[in-house]
Amino acid sequence: MNRAVGRSELPVPEASLWVLFRGQLRRDLKLALRQPAELANPLAFFVVVITLIPLGVSPEPEVLAGMAPGVLWIAALLATLLGLEALFRRDRDDGSLEQMVLRAEPLYLPVLARMMAHWLVTGLPLTLLVPLLGGMLNLPPEARWPMMLGLALGTPILVLLGGVGAALTVGLRTGGVLLALLVLPLFVPVLILGVSAAELAASGLDPAGPLLWLAAGASFALTAVPFAIAAALRIGVEAG
Repeated sequence: MNRAVGRSELPVPEASLWVLFRGQLRRDLKLALRQPAELANPLAFFVVVITLIPLGVSPEPEVLAGMAPGVLWIAALLATLLGLEALFRRDRDDGSLEQMVLRAEPLYLPVLARMMAHWLVTGLPLTLLVPLLGGMLNLPPEARWPMMLGLALGTPILVLLGGVGAALTVGLRTGGVLLALLVLPLFVPVLILGVSAAELAASGLDPAGPLLWLAAGASFALTAVPFAIAAALRIGVEAG
């Protein structure tokens, strides 16, 4: 009996932590791929918005080139926001969220896996579409790679910050508007830095400054924000 007690007090092996993370990531990716309609909604929104800009504003190449970085980033931001409300809601409805909160230890690992899966099916495709849609908006070629890199660094921040809002509003029946009000002010610095990087590159200047700030923000978000999401989920489950 003493040996059993001693084993239970040992720290969780790193292999077990990796299995927990990998299992949650695989599960979330499979569930996302089984629902192609929900998977396509943010991408379709992104493409439709970019396609309508030349028709609704101006087809002039100079006008489109000047507004392309801002339009691409705003469309990507709104497309990311579109899928956040359902991030934890389905798990809450079928009871698996409560099981994850009660059984997963540490909770931040499955939370991080959930955020990564969400980014892989939303943020990454949005980033990869930039060369095509940037060409439609006459985005200068020298600005396309900084634009892609900015989105690759910025969309994880948007997803993680949005995860905090989704966790805080998961217990509400109509939390979509409240979620937007919570997270949109947090998205603004990412938007400014991403647009600045693309505009600097389009002007022939070095975009390294804003990109480094985005990289620092992504590192901090990946390190700290999953703990905040986990705490918000625990509060929501206990309150429910």
